[in-house]
Amino acid sequence: MRTRDSGPEHEPVPVVLAGARGHGRWHLNNLRGLAEAGRVKLAGVCELRPLDAAELDGFEADDVVQSADFGELLDRTGARIAIICTPIPTHTDLALVAAQRGVHLLLEKPPAPSYAEYERMAAGVAEAGIACQIGFQSLGSHAVSHIRDLVRDGAIGEPLGIGAAGAWARDEAYYRRAPWAGRRHLDDGSGTGRTVDVVDGVLTNPLAHAVATSLALDGATGGDDLTAIRTELYRANDIEADDTSCVELTTRTGSRVTVAATLCAELPDEPYVIVHGSRGRITFWYKQDRVLVQRAGHGPEETVHGRTDLLANLIDHLATDGETPLLVPPAATGAFMRVVEAIRRAPAPLALPADAWSTVPADKPGVVRRVVHGADGLVAASADGLTGFAGLGASWARSGAEASS
Repeated sequence: MRTRDSGPEHEPVPVVLAGARGHGRWHLNNLRGLAEAGRVKLAGVCELRPLDAAELDGFEADDVVQSADFGELLDRTGARIAIICTPIPTHTDLALVAAQRGVHLLLEKPPAPSYAEYERMAAGVAEAGIACQIGFQSLGSHAVSHIRDLVRDGAIGEPLGIGAAGAWARDEAYYRRAPWAGRRHLDDGSGTGRTVDVVDGVLTNPLAHAVATSLALDGATGGDDLTAIRTELYRANDIEADDTSCVELTTRTGSRVTVAATLCAELPDEPYVIVHGSRGRITFWYKQDRVLVQRAGHGPEETVHGRTDLLANLIDHLATDGETPLLVPPAATGAFMRVVEAIRRAPAPLALPADAWSTVPADKPGVVRRVVHGADGLVAASADGLTGFAGLGASWARSGAEASS
């Protein structure tokens, strides 16, 4: 399929944003900056309830077309790029609506709720010949290539494995913000009782970057790069999905990757990834682009790195006829989607016993959040020792993790 032309070389690229509230506000703010730089024009917004003037501050509101019909909006605006930041179950269908019109994509993570849906999306994108970037912003960090270079050059000796830790907090209102929040499945609205996959767990959505960044640092990003996946899925909140979980991964090269995360932290902190070596370690706080190298015979070395914005990278890719490579094409998220699929197919997360958690006041008046006792230490110990919760002796952890390959 022919894709939409960019117009004159230096004209702003017309962009449509589908999903401008919730996390979509981040994209709206990013578009403001790129619009001020003359790189984009916000041509349209797809929302069930139109944005008001305050929400469109910084844009020419009269020039922004709004519609709840994504396809119709793309047709009316002639957008060249669409950003999709809508509920997880809608990602594939909306991506294909754009692909059929030759509109290039920035598709928010996770790209799909199942591996089958991911493959359907990727096949449709490839057939249409459009460019598609998956929204793992951490993979735009220049620290990723810096760390790979350090490991390749033997800075920390022989690589021993990668561990990631995420200790965040989400209050109970977080799971009431949308019908799909905290769900594994959702009624498809057809009235037939059929459901669609959601898989809104801690490792597949809020802390998905910890998984994707760990895999990228290992170089195991393709759909065939994992040979074993073991999951430990738990929940303290009254939800269907998991909020305190761990995955242990084995790659086809024999590398070990462990990611542990919770949304029930006692003291929420920045998530990080540790690359372990025989003579040292590299810690990467991926939201801060900050790297700490600790190795034998050297003092600690800390550096902060730049970051390439993924939408800007997509624009550069189009402007150079593909000479500028996409940082996160669909193929670079295949291993991540294998993890999503393993979590989707795993038994329902185990509810933690009542004595394993308690409630504390949240930041909002009258709202509480649930805290898993010792969760912060557990996820840190997992990243340090490349071990799951059961292996660390958590009193509530089952002795055998669910395994798939």
